[in-house]
Amino acid sequence: MDFNFSIYTSSLTLESLELPPSNVFPAFIFGTLTYCAILVFNMTVLLTIALNQKLHKPMYILLFNLPLNDMMGASALFPQLVSSILSQSRSITYSACFVQALLIHLYGAGTLLTLSAMAYDRYVAICCPLKYNTLMSPNNLLKIVIIIWTLDFTMIGLLLALNYRTEICSTKIVDIFCNNPSLMKLVCGDTKLNNYYGLFIIAFFVGLSLLIVVFSYMQILITVVVKRQSYAKSKAIQTCGTHLIVFICFQFTSVFAFIAHRIETASPSLRRALGASAIIFPPVLNPLIYGLNTKEIRQNFIFLFRKKKK
Repeated sequence: MDFNFSIYTSSLTLESLELPPSNVFPAFIFGTLTYCAILVFNMTVLLTIALNQKLHKPMYILLFNLPLNDMMGASALFPQLVSSILSQSRSITYSACFVQALLIHLYGAGTLLTLSAMAYDRYVAICCPLKYNTLMSPNNLLKIVIIIWTLDFTMIGLLLALNYRTEICSTKIVDIFCNNPSLMKLVCGDTKLNNYYGLFIIAFFVGLSLLIVVFSYMQILITVVVKRQSYAKSKAIQTCGTHLIVFICFQFTSVFAFIAHRIETASPSLRRALGASAIIFPPVLNPLIYGLNTKEIRQNFIFLFRKKKK
């Protein structure tokens, strides 16, 4: 028998973190420091790009969207997580859970779209250098950025809207943070449309980004091999290799975590671990890999720091 709960009067319960009392304070400190590090790393990249005229180029303007996206994802998870660790309470209001799920999905889709746009930019720069200024003109760049965020907010907004109800049949979130699959399991009645659209969203964002990234880097590798320029080859392979590793790891962890919600035999512990790692690790590593490890950004950051010091 189904029991209906009002979202206005009922609290939801997230899965337990299973932390022993002795680990509560260290986990709280670790989570807080990790969140602070994410904000500092990503703000460093943002400010370095924003305050240096030399970095106002297509590659860095696209990169500018990545730390914005990473901070959104981290802010959706960490404040609620460290608060629940300290209070030892896993309850959350429906509205807070809905907003957390929305931001986490916006972060996931935004990451895939931004990495795809960055791959396309590198493809044009290396394979079509004479057309680069035309294809990546300010107007075209603006269109790319608008398309990224329009697709992100429109498709993810509709995804979450399909699961919004004023009455629900369960108050248990089957994950350590709120997401669309866990919200869908609260819905009373038939959820076939929600499930089909959720699978379509996964296929669309994963398929589109995979197609763009694989095509771009295949063309880049072919171009540098044909040109036989050892310096260009090593630089391109390094860039492609780093980008592909980050991209594939993010694809694997995020896709498996959401598909696992639809597979009853999937390990809940593995699902939770991969789901959390897709939100925790990219915001820490992305500013180091794409920001501070990029020579122009690193040089301009040092210059900016010295200029302020004077």
